[in-house]
Amino acid sequence: MRPGGIRAKSRLDVDAASTSTIEDMDTTSLGDTVDIARAARLAGVSSRTLRHYDQVGLLSPAWTGDDGRRHYGRPELLRLQHILVLRELGASLDTIGAIVDAEDPAVTVAHLRDHLTGLTAERDRYARLAATVARTIDSLEKGRTMTNEEILDGFEHTKYEPEARERWGDQAVDTSNERWASLGKEGQQRHLDTHREIVEALGAAIRVGFAPDSAEVQEIVAKHYAWVSLFWTPNAETYRGLTQMYVDDERFRRNYDEVAPGAAALLRDAADLYAESQL
Repeated sequence: MRPGGIRAKSRLDVDAASTSTIEDMDTTSLGDTVDIARAARLAGVSSRTLRHYDQVGLLSPAWTGDDGRRHYGRPELLRLQHILVLRELGASLDTIGAIVDAEDPAVTVAHLRDHLTGLTAERDRYARLAATVARTIDSLEKGRTMTNEEILDGFEHTKYEPEARERWGDQAVDTSNERWASLGKEGQQRHLDTHREIVEALGAAIRVGFAPDSAEVQEIVAKHYAWVSLFWTPNAETYRGLTQMYVDDERFRRNYDEVAPGAAALLRDAADLYAESQL
């Protein structure tokens, strides 16, 4: 007999043709339900994210054990798939809730049309970026000088702004945007270059085998903390949380691990030590 717990709220019936992602996730081993850790691994998100979805009423578990551990069944995993698809489209949690709970197909279609507009704009932005890269190649091959505006045409640092506002609040994001704008084009490029240097240094540390507490890696972390602090000065707890997110969130982890697998984890582990000794 299952322990009693919180029942999931109304769920959207998802067409079978749209559920391949969840169905491909080793369902033969899922059994009746999976606990929160397993569900998080399957979906590529953190357990903290699933707990937050529960707290805001977006995704309730099938049941919760006496130990407080949440458990998810197939309906919950299908609902999670729908949520994650909408997150990839840039929808806010409020909008996602309205879509996945909508009983009127017309409401769902209206929301999806809005997202289609956003995707089309994103496609056009990538086209601009491709043109910028093509012009850069041409300038390097032919020795033609490009202006700063041409070099950075198409880049947009506010792609994840809605998510950032959810995580850290409007004031922190507004302050960050103001500081970013105050850098000007050249300062912004220097900031991007500094981050690239940090990522490459982490990759080199991984390849050499430096430990998180080594002087070399701690120097990299100090540079990273200073880089972050240009826009927002985290304390020990929030800095640990930030670097943990680099590991938990595939988008950030990929950004670091592209130079060497494990670079994001090295930064997190070293940041934990740095926070303890310096913050």
